[in-house]
Amino acid sequence: MVATPGNEEPPPQRKGAPGKRGEPGRRRRPRRESALVWWGLFALWGGVAWWLGSWRLALLGLLLWCLYQFLLVPALCRVMTRQGFACPAHVRGRLFACRDEHQQVKNDALWRLVGMRNPLRKKAEPDPNRETGQIVVSPEVRGRLAQADRALILLAAAGTLVTIAGMIYGYTA
Repeated sequence: MVATPGNEEPPPQRKGAPGKRGEPGRRRRPRRESALVWWGLFALWGGVAWWLGSWRLALLGLLLWCLYQFLLVPALCRVMTRQGFACPAHVRGRLFACRDEHQQVKNDALWRLVGMRNPLRKKAEPDPNRETGQIVVSPEVRGRLAQADRALILLAAAGTLVTIAGMIYGYTA
């Protein structure tokens, strides 16, 4: 940067240009709500269901928690790149990835989680401009779900099944 004499103004900074901390040109990601807020709401819902003695209200709370885990929880993509690094992009929901290629890998991993191959998998055409001379990580390895994601997806799926069984029981009782 060129120094300016005291009587001249510095050139205006472009919008979105990187700058020092606190300068208006710096872009920041919008803050996400804390997961503790959601957990507090679910705990409050469970407390109200307990206080009222309503198992139907508790089942509805369980269903909402399952939907939160599947669709709304702030998470990271975590799909492994071809070089073996986890993708750090932010996503909403444990079932989603940041872009189409990563979503396809994650879908395959979710199908493998239930012990099946993805019947809807699109066949990828070979890339004629593929770089060689690098170690390439296979899609099966790239699509491994993180242990925490795998556990919470399975818990949310079990909670959904319990909720459906409770609803059927509620209709018959």
